[in-house]
Amino acid sequence: MPITHHATESAARLNAAGLRSTAPRRAVLDALQPGGHLDASELYERLRNELPGTSLQAIYGVLTALTEANLVRRVTPAGGSARYEARVGDNHHHLLCRSCGRLEDVPCAVGAAPCLTPSTDHGFSIESAEVTFHGLCSDCATTG
Repeated sequence: MPITHHATESAARLNAAGLRSTAPRRAVLDALQPGGHLDASELYERLRNELPGTSLQAIYGVLTALTEANLVRRVTPAGGSARYEARVGDNHHHLLCRSCGRLEDVPCAVGAAPCLTPSTDHGFSIESAEVTFHGLCSDCATTG
């Protein structure tokens, strides 16, 4: 497989995060780079030809390592499976279609973390807030 700009960039990101640059880690980062929100099964299906001999469990292991290193973000919609995105380090939120499960990024409502202030903080130092707006996407709204 030829080395692409994305592969080189992914290797540098892994090294900067203190992780070994392995083919599965680079492949997962590259698959998430164009955007979107993929679950482990979707990533496995996309990468199984590129990574012969890999398993779904191996993809989960890679996702755990990348999430812990803050190279990917885990988003778990209520009642759904965990999805992963490469967009990290900014303060954005999500729109979730309650019919088809489509998940889209939206900018922070305020512009700075934590975006929301709870009525009481119980002594916590608030750093961020996870916001998911629920509704119907335009496709589901017109067919429903």
